Amino acid sequence: MATNVHFTQGTTNEQHLYEDLVIESLKIYGQDVYYIPREIVKRDRILEDDTVSRFDNAYRIEMYIENTEGFDGEGDLFTKFGIEIRDAATFIVARRRWQNSVARFENDPVTRPYYRPREGDLIYLTLSKSIFEITRVETEEPFYQLKNLPVFKMRCELFEYNDEDMDTGIEEIDEVESLHAYHTKLTVGSGLTFDVGEEIRQGDMRGEVAIYDDPTGILYVVHSGSTTGDYAEWTTTSAIVGQTNNTSVTPTVIGEDLQDGAQNSDFDTVGDGFLDFSESNPFGDPQ
Repeated sequence: MATNVHFTQGTTNEQHLYEDLVIESLKIYGQDVYYIPREIVKRDRILEDDTVSRFDNAYRIEMYIENTEGFDGEGDLFTKFGIEIRDAATFIVARRRWQNSVARFENDPVTRPYYRPREGDLIYLTLSKSIFEITRVETEEPFYQLKNLPVFKMRCELFEYNDEDMDTGIEEIDEVESLHAYHTKLTVGSGLTFDVGEEIRQGDMRGEVAIYDDPTGILYVVHSGSTTGDYAEWTTTSAIVGQTNNTSVTPTVIGEDLQDGAQNSDFDTVGDGFLDFSESNPFGDPQ
């Protein structure tokens, strides 16, 4: 027997009212965050992995943090490699607000359909100045209230930066790249006009200016690589050219900028004491 025709579980007007109440509640009890879509630059078609990603846009929107007594996850772990923070959180956003504030700017029905938040996208929580990565999007919770699904629920974990390109235009987000990306140091001299974010080229090599320290004449470059996909390095035999200001100069010294606390030199010093690199296999059994 069919359901009673004189009663309905939800009409269009009721659904709209319910959704309006949800949006209003999120604006009252939620937090302002930035939703940051991930753009895959080069996808590994064999392992289906995003070997190179960048984040070019950030959209401000209100979300509710479901955690009431602190972040989920395993918390702070003390390991032999240092302290590892494994915070997790659950964010709730109204579907209509997300579609109007994010999807309509990112969606391309042909090349890049964007029907819901995607795993791998980021959420910057301004309250704690933390960046979270979406690991799971729940699309049916709460389950069909008034035959409607008014929200997305996103399970997130603290984001681990892995040399991605951050150019969102939000300074406190983009500085993650300047602080934590691997830097190549090019000594080019003082009094030049390189801009932060400017692309520089030297033959097939390209990179992005992270810092130009004018007093020392050192250019700190991130995302160095060949435009052909082949291995290449910066050299001191030809000029680098800025693609914005057309500044041209030949580097005199090329080095690397180690992260704070890096022990590369210590490993080299200790290793020289018991590794014989004159052997064909210094890490194997003695010949």
